[in-house]
Amino acid sequence: MRWKVALLTASDKGSRGEREDTSAQVVRELVEEELGGDIVDYRIVPDDQDEIRAALIEMADYYQADLVLTTGGTGLGLRDVTPEATLKIAERVIPGMAETMRAAEMQRSRMGMLFRGVCVIRGNTLIVNLPGDPKGVSEHLMAIMDMLPEAMEQVKGMGRDTER
Repeated sequence: MRWKVALLTASDKGSRGEREDTSAQVVRELVEEELGGDIVDYRIVPDDQDEIRAALIEMADYYQADLVLTTGGTGLGLRDVTPEATLKIAERVIPGMAETMRAAEMQRSRMGMLFRGVCVIRGNTLIVNLPGDPKGVSEHLMAIMDMLPEAMEQVKGMGRDTER
């Protein structure tokens, strides 16, 4: 099964064409090579809650992505609002995945404790916030890569823990 993956980058400079989105390329490679997925939608939006929320809703509800990966907007800056936007459209939160990403980052740098990304479910879509830098994207995504297929299967009602 090929997973349908959408990619959303939150970046003021990126949305204005002032910065190349190098993190998106890292995500694309990991999705295709490690996860066996296809990018079905990709876009860059400013660090604005309304725009991030609208994009997430469209990716989950219209494109029906199995997985939406976001990059950027997970730090402590005033414009870093991706976690807040994600939580506003979420139906359920998956704290263990975000905790695992933070723990993996903490093995490398104490800066990991400043990562505010969340992992949530909307409908049949898993949404994962990643940091904005390519190295952070790779480390955070690889920390949960082995569990993503199982998580997506469960979200879709296909996993082993979906029947009680």
